[in-house]
Amino acid sequence: MLVAAISALVIGFIWYHPKVFGTAWMRSAGLTEADLKGGNMAKIFILALFFAFLLSTALPGIVIHQVGALSLVGGDPSNALPSYAAFLSDYGNAFRTFKHGALHGTLTGIFIALPILGTNALFERKGAKYIFINSGYWIVTLAIMGGIICAW
Repeated sequence: MLVAAISALVIGFIWYHPKVFGTAWMRSAGLTEADLKGGNMAKIFILALFFAFLLSTALPGIVIHQVGALSLVGGDPSNALPSYAAFLSDYGNAFRTFKHGALHGTLTGIFIALPILGTNALFERKGAKYIFINSGYWIVTLAIMGGIICAW
């Protein structure tokens, strides 16, 4: 989960680079380079990593199907009926690929991150470009995070 959290920062460095979407994002957010240099970058990156880590702890339940089976036995396989062990024997590694995790991460970005960020942006009076740049970042980031978590 830590690797997935770190991936969010790496993707952010690329996504918000001035030669990618950084300049367009600054304009759509109504920010200047001077505004960005005025922040406490250590605090921002530490908190961003912390928030990404929190997000990475929620993703296994979304991107790994077997987590649902574990939740059905109360999180303690030692108290499960024999059918739990049989189920995991048959399906324990099913859909445990980067590709499958990336699919679920992408869907999470589209159906959770986009509506949340879009709603906030509308009330902040931000335009479509702002919504799509930020939501696009989270869709890609959640895809990568989901892929890492599911495959690992």
